[in-house]
Amino acid sequence: MPANILNLPDFKVQRVEDADHDYHVYAEVSNPPGTCMACGSDRLIGHGRNEQVIRDLPTHGKRLAIYVDTRRWRCQSCGKTFMETLPAVNTKREMTDRLVGWIGQQSLKRTFASIADDTGLDEKTIRNISRDYINKLEAECRFEAPTWMGIDEIPLIKPRCVISNIRNNTIINMLPNRDQKTVVNYLYNLQGKSEVQYVAMDMWTPYRDAVQMVLPDARIVIDKFHVVRMANDALEKVRKGLREQLTPTQRRGLVHDRIVLRKRERDLNDREKRLLNGWTKNYPELGVAYRLKEGFYAIYEGADSPQAAIAAYGAWNKAVAPEVRDAFGDLIRAFSDWQPFILNYFEHPVTNTYTESLNSLIRVMNRLGRGYSFEALRAKFLFTEGTHRLSRPKFERRRETELAVVDGVEGYGLPDGAVGYDRPHGHARKVVLMPRKGAPKAARSHEPSRPQKNYGAGINTLIELLESGRL
Repeated sequence: MPANILNLPDFKVQRVEDADHDYHVYAEVSNPPGTCMACGSDRLIGHGRNEQVIRDLPTHGKRLAIYVDTRRWRCQSCGKTFMETLPAVNTKREMTDRLVGWIGQQSLKRTFASIADDTGLDEKTIRNISRDYINKLEAECRFEAPTWMGIDEIPLIKPRCVISNIRNNTIINMLPNRDQKTVVNYLYNLQGKSEVQYVAMDMWTPYRDAVQMVLPDARIVIDKFHVVRMANDALEKVRKGLREQLTPTQRRGLVHDRIVLRKRERDLNDREKRLLNGWTKNYPELGVAYRLKEGFYAIYEGADSPQAAIAAYGAWNKAVAPEVRDAFGDLIRAFSDWQPFILNYFEHPVTNTYTESLNSLIRVMNRLGRGYSFEALRAKFLFTEGTHRLSRPKFERRRETELAVVDGVEGYGLPDGAVGYDRPHGHARKVVLMPRKGAPKAARSHEPSRPQKNYGAGINTLIELLESGRL
């Protein structure tokens, strides 16, 4: 057991102490230095020892520490002294390279506290290793700039900005906040930003100003669901305004039936239709608001061009009754202030639907993780292995069979054992590979295949991993 417990050939295990929760492994370096690190001389003599404690991967469910009897050497030629280097040990930390790598990988799947408990390290150390690992992934991983970009936000202690690739249903970044400076900085440094054609967003002025500043040729499209949701919000205001007219029993009933009011009329079952009919007959103002809500949805369903949409909106706006106009005021002002960008949807119907779904899952993930840091949560969603959506490699025509010229004799394929120079009978037989005559040029090409494009972490894959408990 002592000889194999580490599985590190550069260390010679001397003894192992097995405690209840820990392995204490005493070892020394297998191959001491043969030459001086300063002058290269091989005239070395021992000059003392020093024990170093190196943390390693948990083994058999126990924490593991290696006590290395590190030797100091003195060069008889130049007089310099130096400590022997410890192979497989991280240069920044007193732990093995494989432990550092394992902690980085685990930090995308588990909480820092649980990793600290498994390794016996301080939680701050785990956090620092995770940060270095994430920075390394960030440097190595380059996501393609989306032609259809989505910009949304999610509240994690404070609002954070989420960038998505709408066409490929992937997430490509999570920014620490949603102010204009942060979004401008991200867009400015985005490689391939000139490829962005459309940007779907909600009605948040810093997003609009950032896109117009950095991506002036991109078409801004206000997300449909952020607009129609305001019609539901207006209906909710009318419902809440009726509470003073109701008895406690009626008030509780209206709170319970608010789900019926928010549903589309076409989706109501018979029971829900009866409930709706009862509320709207007894409270006509509620009925007016419900019809206006349905009418606003109809604009998005019926208009097939910006011109048709503005005409339908004009007719709808005229139909807003004075008694509910205040409730619909936010929607009317938003449509007026953001009209060009709202109307772009009817020409280019791109939405942030998948990003909205992901936001819900991020909230769930944050609760399950009992408060992941933003950096850790961001890394989980951006860099978890197996979530990236990659382009398929370009189809390449199979190469034609090569001619083998062996000792001046042509033939297709190679004789058994013919690799370079073969000497089966004591003399050299020269083997030369020649392209087949008449083969298409494409078949003879040795051009390297284009690297795969990485479009980001697939939202559907993230949903599947989270629902199955693997994220």
